[in-house]
Amino acid sequence: MSRSVVGKTLVIMAGGSLLLYLTIPLAVVIIQAIDAGLVEQLRQPTVAQAIKLSLVTTLISVLLMTVLGTPLAYWLARGHVVARPVIETLLDLPIVLPPAVAGLALLMTFGRRGVFGPVLTQLGLSLPFTTVAVVLAQTFVAAPFYIRSAQTGFASIPREIEEGASDLGANSWRVFRYVTFPLASPALLSGVILSGARALGEFGATILFAGNFIGRTQTMPLAIYQAMESDVGAALALAAVLVFISFGFLLILRWITRGRISHPLL
Repeated sequence: MSRSVVGKTLVIMAGGSLLLYLTIPLAVVIIQAIDAGLVEQLRQPTVAQAIKLSLVTTLISVLLMTVLGTPLAYWLARGHVVARPVIETLLDLPIVLPPAVAGLALLMTFGRRGVFGPVLTQLGLSLPFTTVAVVLAQTFVAAPFYIRSAQTGFASIPREIEEGASDLGANSWRVFRYVTFPLASPALLSGVILSGARALGEFGATILFAGNFIGRTQTMPLAIYQAMESDVGAALALAAVLVFISFGFLLILRWITRGRISHPLL
């Protein structure tokens, strides 16, 4: 009996210590941001621009991931895919790849001296250090979260349900629209939230490929990095905003899944 009590005490102490370690710094950020005048800091032009740019680029990135990633996820889940493990590994690679490597890879691919640089120059296009570069960087690092979640959702649907709809006369598009998509929508929405949260917090790939220009490429993480040198209050305000948004994302995700694991990385 005493051993059981000691074991439970040790578990509680270890778990509680880790819980405090993970939550106290975030609480400190929020408290310090309020003390520094959170509302007033958010009214600063550079802070407001960083928030607006982050939200707009994240929204565009999520739309791109949804439009382009949904067919890919469906193909991986329901099609006969040759070398599936290799393809899935390549798609998951940005998740574990250091962001700095991702940014360098994008720069060497789409930069002026990159592989496609001369072609883009002839077309009058310049991607690095632009808002488009921010979107590309966010999409590169966050797309795997959506694809894997969507793939899991499509794969979990019993084929008998789709076959039954086909037997009743529905064509492939109607089966997908009225059967497959509604059943997979919780997983798709989970993927949107996960990828959106990842895109919103992207730093390494963005600063290498897009730079840190106020109003053009400076997202909230980049603005925090720059503000730490001159305006800690602004950095705290932006950090608090990111904490609140991320917390909201996770609450929505928990509500959608309702205890179910709908993403392989959760």
